Amino acid sequence: MTQEVSPGYAYGQLERALRTAASTKDAAVRRRARAKAGRWREVLAGMAGGTLEIGSRTPVADTPAWVTLEVAHGGFATGRYLAEVPPRPEELALAPGRADRERLNFWYLTDAGLAALRAALATESYRIEFPEDAALPVVAWLLGHGHAEAALDLLAELRPLLHRLRLAPLPGAAPRPAGALVRLSTVGEVRETLRSATTRPAIAAMLETLRVWHPLFDRLVALWAETVDGELPRLTGTGVTGGWPCRTWPAGWTARRAQWLADYATASARHTTSSAHTHPKGNFARLHRALLACEHDSAALTGRDVGWLRRALANTVTKHGEPGSERRAALRSVQAAVAARPTHAELAAVLAGRLDAYPADGGLPSLDPIPPELPPHLVAKAARALEAPIEELVERGIITSGDVLATVLPQITAQLMAANVEDEELAALYAQTYAAFRRRRGLLLLDLAHQVRFEELPWIAALEPFRKRRPDAAARQTLTQTVLLALGSFPQAILPNTLVRELGALAKQAGRPMPLLEELAADIFAGTFTAKWRTAAEITSRVMAGTVYARYYDLPAAWEEPPRPRWGLRRRTADDFAELCRARAGRRGWSVAGNGMVIEQSQILTTHNLAVLVETLGLRGRLREAAPELAERTFAWVVRRLAVRTADPYTEWQLLKNIAYAWRQGIFYLSFCTEEQQRAAVDRLRELVEPESRFAPAVAGLAHVVAGGRFTEDGSVPDSPGRRLLGWTVGPHWCRSAG
Repeated sequence: MTQEVSPGYAYGQLERALRTAASTKDAAVRRRARAKAGRWREVLAGMAGGTLEIGSRTPVADTPAWVTLEVAHGGFATGRYLAEVPPRPEELALAPGRADRERLNFWYLTDAGLAALRAALATESYRIEFPEDAALPVVAWLLGHGHAEAALDLLAELRPLLHRLRLAPLPGAAPRPAGALVRLSTVGEVRETLRSATTRPAIAAMLETLRVWHPLFDRLVALWAETVDGELPRLTGTGVTGGWPCRTWPAGWTARRAQWLADYATASARHTTSSAHTHPKGNFARLHRALLACEHDSAALTGRDVGWLRRALANTVTKHGEPGSERRAALRSVQAAVAARPTHAELAAVLAGRLDAYPADGGLPSLDPIPPELPPHLVAKAARALEAPIEELVERGIITSGDVLATVLPQITAQLMAANVEDEELAALYAQTYAAFRRRRGLLLLDLAHQVRFEELPWIAALEPFRKRRPDAAARQTLTQTVLLALGSFPQAILPNTLVRELGALAKQAGRPMPLLEELAADIFAGTFTAKWRTAAEITSRVMAGTVYARYYDLPAAWEEPPRPRWGLRRRTADDFAELCRARAGRRGWSVAGNGMVIEQSQILTTHNLAVLVETLGLRGRLREAAPELAERTFAWVVRRLAVRTADPYTEWQLLKNIAYAWRQGIFYLSFCTEEQQRAAVDRLRELVEPESRFAPAVAGLAHVVAGGRFTEDGSVPDSPGRRLLGWTVGPHWCRSAG
């Protein structure tokens, strides 16, 4: 049965973007929301018009799979080619008179163009922004090394898109972190973020009031106070007491009035953020209107006007003190100190200026240029450009999750992949291309299709004869260190798909291929699994045999030989594994929640990559050392998340799902602990979780298994409140309804 993707998700995303654009007061947020809405309109128009087939490896009509597409959230292609961009000035400077993309691409195939590409390769003075940028440099290299036939074959594949895609790199060096150093962002990206910082309208209005309008108001109050005969007006319990304004006119008052009005007009033209001083019933506005009407005496003011003038003076004198008094001066001093503090945007601009000394495409060798007195959130922004070992970035809190770890890992993997290319020029090009390829966003795929692989790029496929296939010890070491770092830094989180893909590339480079599994989406799950799921489950049953994990989740003790495929056919699916997952989940019909239950069973049966990694990389010994701490930290995270309460059903479901996934990770770590350590972990959980709380049954269930027991078929404990904790369920979750 062929699956189809409903446009409902895209409609929902469009509606959300439009709602944000209509409701936000932040111009930058509004601009981003409108751009997002535009992308979703393109998605929906393509789906309706038949030019987009969402779920396919080639979702855009008449477009090969290797083209880098613009992909919206959730893997929806918009139909736009990212490398379909107009020539930049630096490109046109190389080939004057060739203003369109096709003529520029053809120029690179002339003697002058090929020479320019070879010179760029020799000096590494180029930047690969999209994988397509490497296509014509590969053609130049092949021609320069006597492989004309391979070059012509590659050009034949590129020819249909020569008029649309940029197939040559941008001029200019692309600094890369050396060795095992990585960075989260370039200096240029950080500078752009810092310079785009703005002051929130409410804060800007407050600062303008403190800096501009309060001093003008105090001068206005003092000006009118000069006209009062006797004590200044004040508020009492019976009304206004004190003298009346407009009874005396000191020498020079008219000149001071004119000067104030001129200063007010200037301020009004320059400062338009705050409007509090213009409120018609405010003290400022009443005093201002009276001043406009009264040139040198009170003839233009009615008795009612003078009464309101007296009341306005009484209000401010009673509240803040007389003009020039210590009380008023003390208040303004505090307000002036607040107003003198630099804003977030001003500090960000200062920091951006400090970073101007560094190349935009490079990173920061240290955080020394960052003034230590800056607010932590600005330091954190700048620290994204720090070049350092991955471990240091994790320790500093710059890498905060497995997803972030996956974004920087290609900077190392690219160099390891390129190490198999002996030609130095080609190796550098290969590394940059790999890093650009890893920046591609994955597509939403159906029917067990896989994402485009790096080797499927035609220009990379053309280079395969020039790569030596040999196990890479450095890749093996990097793979092991990355796995240990991910588990040690984020023990509660399953390995995200982006990281799983990068670990798979490292494993292949290291000569240690393994069945690594990505998390499947419940809303498009087809009910089948590829054969690697079954292989991973076999490894898991062997590795976890006799452990707390095996008893808690009732793992199969062994797996029978899979049914043989018919002669001449290659079996892609593991039907017996899928049937077991459905049976364990108790599901037969289709629903998103039901699919989630089946997928969760597949994760349980495979430990979602943990057992495979431990077994293939030989990590049992190291895991036994770290397991007690990892289990404790994971369970502590679960307890902290349990304290989060929300009335939103979707948020509550997400919370429980993540808690159940983390709980599974914790039980995996607990399985590598001694029995004494396992009992101690359960005792700590009992101390943290109240006996009557909604999570107490999960703790009781774990205690039962640690003591050697097992759950019944429905996941309960006889004569006990203990329950097996799972994340997905059809209908109310027992953990949600309890407590």
